[in-house]
Amino acid sequence: MSIRVLVVEDNAVARSFLTRVVRESFSDEIRFSEAGDLESARALLGVEGGALARADADPFRLILCDLEQPDSAGLELLAQLGNYPAIKIATTLHSDDEHLFPALLCGAQGYLLKEDRFEVLVEELQRIVQGQPPLSPAMARRMLGHFRQHDSRMVPLESTLGSLEATGPLSDSLSARENEVLVYLSKGYTIKEIARLVGIKWQAVNDHIRVVYRKLALASSPEEGLQAGRQCDA
Repeated sequence: MSIRVLVVEDNAVARSFLTRVVRESFSDEIRFSEAGDLESARALLGVEGGALARADADPFRLILCDLEQPDSAGLELLAQLGNYPAIKIATTLHSDDEHLFPALLCGAQGYLLKEDRFEVLVEELQRIVQGQPPLSPAMARRMLGHFRQHDSRMVPLESTLGSLEATGPLSDSLSARENEVLVYLSKGYTIKEIARLVGIKWQAVNDHIRVVYRKLALASSPEEGLQAGRQCDA
């Protein structure tokens, strides 16, 4: 079965490069759509009037969205796709958390740095799709601050057990274990080091990070991400 992939990128060379990255990353048959501007992307996705206007019987499974668009338009598109059933990945030239964090607030499930080497991007894309989103110490610190600002209550660890593969809504608070993982990440520990310290498998650490990404989108509003992005561009 083929997979539909959308690459949103105004630079033709970068668009071709990202298409090659996706093709190299997966063995599945891939049907590509490319959009050189946000108007074309919205038409392909069925976005009208700032929101999804129709359900797609054959939706895109993966969307790569360039953030280097005027007036935070890349962030705006991500925010409009909050309920779209695809893995949404921000692509950008900026590696600092000030630029990347707004994309996560707008619902991106990961990010790719376009200046990285081809083989590095292939590995990163595979990890994100497999549920291992990138999370630097600086990004972990910003996530902790965001959750603590929005909700000071901590959900008991037991209340989130079994929720990793849940399809229903999650609490937008961090569990004690998720908070612990973020704290260790913020201090520069690796995934495997955290697994040893906490006493769980390293795959479980990735599971907790994936859930934190999902909860970040729940705890945020699209307006927050857009505002943060405009502050970066100012």
